[in-house]
Amino acid sequence: MEKQERLIKLTQPINQSLTISTVGLLLILGFLILRNEEALLIPALFTFIAALNRLSGQLGGFAQVFSGFANNSGKMSRLNEILANEDKEWTRLGGKPFQALAEKIEFDNVSLCYFSDQAPALQHLNFVMPRGSVTALVGSSGAGKSSIADLLTGLYEPTEGQIKIDGTSLQVYSLESWRKKLGVVSQDTFVFNDSIIENIRYGKPEASETEVISAAKDAQAHDFILALPQGYETVVGERGYRLSGGQRQRLALARAILKQPEVLILDEATSALDSQSERLVQQALAMFQRDRTVLVVAHRLSTITEADQILVLEQGEIIERGTHQELLNQGEQYNHYWQLQGQGEVTVN
Repeated sequence: MEKQERLIKLTQPINQSLTISTVGLLLILGFLILRNEEALLIPALFTFIAALNRLSGQLGGFAQVFSGFANNSGKMSRLNEILANEDKEWTRLGGKPFQALAEKIEFDNVSLCYFSDQAPALQHLNFVMPRGSVTALVGSSGAGKSSIADLLTGLYEPTEGQIKIDGTSLQVYSLESWRKKLGVVSQDTFVFNDSIIENIRYGKPEASETEVISAAKDAQAHDFILALPQGYETVVGERGYRLSGGQRQRLALARAILKQPEVLILDEATSALDSQSERLVQQALAMFQRDRTVLVVAHRLSTITEADQILVLEQGEIIERGTHQELLNQGEQYNHYWQLQGQGEVTVN
């Protein structure tokens, strides 16, 4: 790109040099004609002028193209920065098809650094998620909770260490087959400008209407859907603006239930809900989590008291781990968070 910019900057001097050279040649030829009165030079002069006339059009077009490049060289430089592949993640293709989770998911000395010139987002994490268990992540904003979820979904790959599925590195499996076994319900739920039934069916495009309704019932969404003007055929609008936050979350949960994933990731799924909506979503989650491996990014500690293990993160490291009661008995950071939330002062985000 830098070589192209230097070449573009040379176009104007080259054009000026050609013009000066042409005028100079005409003056020399005119002088020779007047001095020697050589008639043979007159046809040569006309031939030269005709050739120059045809060539000038081509040179002018060539100069115009380079002028366009020169005017856009700044934009081209910025585009080159965007397209440069340094410090960028590329989606991995191919790999062994993933069939089913048999025993566990293991984070083996996993570190993650988004940019080479920044501090790691995660540092040397070691923990195991047994099949059918619930693992909750707790920590302040920027502690690395969502980064763990990003690694598990394959959005990023570890800078160091491995994520192992039943002892086999996740990188061995194709991302497409792995993601088919995942269900994600996040704080920012995307809803399409389409009908309720098609929004739910997005989790499983080939699902029948009966399956969609069953998933909506399990997600505590069936009643509010029937109350809408056109029921399941109601178009929800851009980003679901016709629905409340709780309704959108239950719609997203119905989408995940319809997919019937083996691994469920809940990334602060109830953090933006009012108490009534949160209660309904939590009831639906409690039923759906059975016999599934669940990773919860916790916002309110009251929602994870029954988790099989709780990991407390700080600056990308695990500083505490255990059950709810074990961590309370330790009387450290988790207990501090619990006391603050019990007094209604803060939420962990």
